[in-house]
Amino acid sequence: MARDFANVNAEVERFCLVNDIFFMDQAYVQALKAYKFDEVPIGAVLVDAQGKVVARAYNQMEHQQSQLAHAELQVLAKYLKKNKNWRLSGTTLYVTIQPCLMCLGALYLSRVSRVVYGCGSLKFGATASEMKAFSGIYKNLKTSMHYLNYEKSKKLLRLFFKQKRSPGL
Repeated sequence: MARDFANVNAEVERFCLVNDIFFMDQAYVQALKAYKFDEVPIGAVLVDAQGKVVARAYNQMEHQQSQLAHAELQVLAKYLKKNKNWRLSGTTLYVTIQPCLMCLGALYLSRVSRVVYGCGSLKFGATASEMKAFSGIYKNLKTSMHYLNYEKSKKLLRLFFKQKRSPGL
């Protein structure tokens, strides 16, 4: 009996989407922590090839007074401190917003295999052409980017910036 590959592919895609939502929910919990501390609410979770969360972090730029304290870089630093290995082949990073150019560069150089982001960022997110430039420069490094339309991230960011722009609300 011949297999129906269209159905198999649909099942695989559904499984991946369910996993992506599960881990994005965990990144969102990190974003809520950032929000609680009056940081831009961005969270990130790093997952290994076996589906185990190996690091979690949230944006801490105000707390650390450092432009390097983005959630993505915090995750990389936590993983490195615990595992003493900067090569992250086979991992997936879930982050609640599209990574900026600085973070994208760090993710490429760290060899993160896959990045799933919850919402786009027209102002700060790395563009497709910038991503293409990285893949042109680092031909042997492969980081795939995946957009997951995660409404909770968008709503939390809108709420945060609305409150910042309208004091007293």
